[in-house]
Amino acid sequence: MNYKKYPRFIFFFLMIVMIFPSPVFAKRKSKKNKGYRVSARSAIFSDSTKVKRLYGKKVHRRVLPASTTKVMTALIVLEKLPLNKYITVSKRATNVVPTKINLRPGEKYRVKDLLYAILIKSANDASVVLAEAVAGSETKFVALMNKRAKQLGAKHSRFANSHGLPSAKGTQYTTAYDMYLIFRKALKYSFFRKAIKLKYHVIRSNRGRKIKLKSHNKILFFNWKKKIYGKTGYTKSAKSCFVGTIQKGNSTLIIAVFGCSRRWTDIKHIVSRYGGGSL
Repeated sequence: MNYKKYPRFIFFFLMIVMIFPSPVFAKRKSKKNKGYRVSARSAIFSDSTKVKRLYGKKVHRRVLPASTTKVMTALIVLEKLPLNKYITVSKRATNVVPTKINLRPGEKYRVKDLLYAILIKSANDASVVLAEAVAGSETKFVALMNKRAKQLGAKHSRFANSHGLPSAKGTQYTTAYDMYLIFRKALKYSFFRKAIKLKYHVIRSNRGRKIKLKSHNKILFFNWKKKIYGKTGYTKSAKSCFVGTIQKGNSTLIIAVFGCSRRWTDIKHIVSRYGGGSL
């Protein structure tokens, strides 16, 4: 710049502007550096061992559970049925919409194999088969789900089916806090803890038909320093959801996020910032 063509006072004015940024610029800069904003409509991160909340965002807000519903389904099945019992696939169960593993009417599977299917692959047809095996019908099973939720202290949840697919408006909902309570109880079962850690698994019918399962939990495939094991959920209305666990020393940490547009980034941010260690 050729400063000679400017009067002296303009020269000094330009120098001041260059040295001291304007208030508008400073305001924009501070806003840019404000930090990451969690996209989840509701979230909770707690140390369940010490019963201490590490992070919360509207933890009692009513949200749609999507397939995190299957945590409650799995819990009741684990409480009611032996893992090695064979149960029969009904025609009604095969009519449910995906995600499913295309079970066939009349096929028989062990309870544990269908539990793998709902916890790894999030199979809706397997959920209905398990519900019918426990209670005789999915409707009766849903009544058990709602009763058990209240017993666990999940007083602001209501389930309408065993898989979490959209139901009539207002008939199915949960909260991040309630799902934390349900997931914490499910973790008491060694089978549940084992199933949510699996990337892949193969199940077989009693006649040997093989079905390959791949986990919907993408964290298992990410190159993170630590894994978070849990159950995913997604529908268009619920958006992305997740409830899972990570171990820190002797403490079991549980995170639940609902209504996310950036599910995995939300989880990584919350656990890294409030869990005392980078992922």
